[in-house]
Amino acid sequence: MSTQAPALDESFAAPADDTRLDRAAAALRANGFTVHIVDTAADARKLVTTDLLTADETVFTASSETVRESGLLADIDESGNFTSVRARAGDLGDDLWARIRLGALPDTVVGSVHAVTEQGHLVIGSASGSQFAPYASGARKAIWIVGAQKVVADLETGLRRLRTYSLPREWRRLQDLAGQTSFISRILIIENEYLPERGFVVLVREPIGF
Repeated sequence: MSTQAPALDESFAAPADDTRLDRAAAALRANGFTVHIVDTAADARKLVTTDLLTADETVFTASSETVRESGLLADIDESGNFTSVRARAGDLGDDLWARIRLGALPDTVVGSVHAVTEQGHLVIGSASGSQFAPYASGARKAIWIVGAQKVVADLETGLRRLRTYSLPREWRRLQDLAGQTSFISRILIIENEYLPERGFVVLVREPIGF
């Protein structure tokens, strides 16, 4: 793991226009995902909490700045309105395996991705891979909130965005927060969703997360 911050490509911070957003949405729908396009993070928050989640299902919040910034982290884990996997588990302290396995089999996982391609593919990078189990198959329903700046032309560009924008931003966030750094050890690419009404992508016209 490098002790030097990776170079940051700020070009990946710009949100896609409506034409590219619509193209990605159409491709996602063709690949089996349910897609919603909303204007703001507040709209995404309202949609998820009022229409996509129910109080009786267990919900795991994947580690995500998008989920935190949108207010969904507090809505799900702190409000008491939902059956939060994290709230039920309590403080797991330094038990790394317990934290990695915590959200493997929830009813629903709420998180984000690092890129959405115009071919309708999702790209997620991770240090631990803890969100991969529910994202890929462990959760009966997966909800991803995605800022428009994460829409890219193709898979190659999505992987470059992950390494030259998302990773440097997370590296700096952890450095400022806890004096730690970040790295990528695992990459998940989801090309389609074959189970009806399982994968939900909420595309937000404004940038949120990284």
